[in-house]
Amino acid sequence: MTTEVPVQTPMPAARGTRVDLACRLGQAVSTVSRLTGRGAGGVIGGRAILRLAPDATRVLATGREVLLVSGTNGKTTTSALLTAALRTGGAVASNTDGANTPAGFVTTLANADADRVVLETDEGWLPWAAAETGARTAVLLNLTRDQLHRHHEVRRLAARWHDATDRLDLVVANADDPDVVWAAEPARRQVWVAAGMHWKQDSVICPRCGDRQLWVGDTWGCDCGLRRPTPDWWLEDGDLVSATARVRLDLALPGEVNRGNAALAVAAAVAHGIEPQAAADAMREVAAVIGRYDVVEHAGRQARLVLAKNPASWLEAIDLVGRSPAPLVLAFNSEGVDGRDPSWLYDVPLDQLTGRGILVVGRRVTDMIVRLEMAGIDDVRARPTLRAALESLPLGPVDVIANYTAFQEARKELSGGRRR
Repeated sequence: MTTEVPVQTPMPAARGTRVDLACRLGQAVSTVSRLTGRGAGGVIGGRAILRLAPDATRVLATGREVLLVSGTNGKTTTSALLTAALRTGGAVASNTDGANTPAGFVTTLANADADRVVLETDEGWLPWAAAETGARTAVLLNLTRDQLHRHHEVRRLAARWHDATDRLDLVVANADDPDVVWAAEPARRQVWVAAGMHWKQDSVICPRCGDRQLWVGDTWGCDCGLRRPTPDWWLEDGDLVSATARVRLDLALPGEVNRGNAALAVAAAVAHGIEPQAAADAMREVAAVIGRYDVVEHAGRQARLVLAKNPASWLEAIDLVGRSPAPLVLAFNSEGVDGRDPSWLYDVPLDQLTGRGILVVGRRVTDMIVRLEMAGIDDVRARPTLRAALESLPLGPVDVIANYTAFQEARKELSGGRRR
């Protein structure tokens, strides 16, 4: 395996009067939004830029080395890890606020001077981002059900990725996800990483031919010839290993899922000239990502916040807290970016929480209570707010699993607490 991609010295492009004016307007709009307390300043500013200069993303990306990071789950964390690793070799810009659609892309490009840019990319916007930014590299994590009103067919999304990757020089891809493997095939080169895939229910059908896919343990294949590729990087006894390197992964982030995210980030960093152990060491500084895994003090309770927004990420979250003796709070909404169809909750293996007392908060608390009762869990109590839930528990650590809007509300509700 060739591990390095030739990197050309970027030649920054002139913005031009129209794009420069649009960027100034976007900055002004963002400032006004923040000062008036409306939030989302970067997104609103980005929308203003694109309204005045629809080609601004392409213009601002010209001459820069753009790396896209996408997947249903883990893209925010993987982007943060990859950015930390690449910064050992120089300045790197990234949409660290998680704004992962065109308005967020253009805001990041407009406000940053760095020639190397890591863009977390919503999975539905990956084809657009690849075309508009001229990115030559993408890191592809996984594809599963998420927001059923928007991405109701995983295979259709994989097909869109498949059509987009033929413009890429390099795809660093999860070898354990059949949809990702198929989507990565058209790229000029692939680096395969055994990053893991615990949730297999969305990978029963072959994305190439539509036939049933055969799984044997973690290995998969189809009669059409699509099968799990031999990994270039894999996890072994706590380390990340390739044919030429063995890397110690000593992460601040918890859970096996984050070891998989880190494996993909290391592989991408090495492909862009970073020494493997230096890349892994830099990732130790990432202890929380936009509130994910934050531990917040409230009234003598230390609440660890875990985001879980679809069946796959709920499975990972349950696995994470299953090793903890701490009390558990589940926060569940079903609106906006959560997706208004909560039927997927019945695919989540909540029975793995049997024997554990659980508090439930959120606007769809009844749905969660019914689902827990169907899973055989009887010790369930509702509370009106997260603060009320925490205050009813003994002093000490508490695990909080929340889906997207509930997670953001939890961060806001505990915003005055001390982070640990």
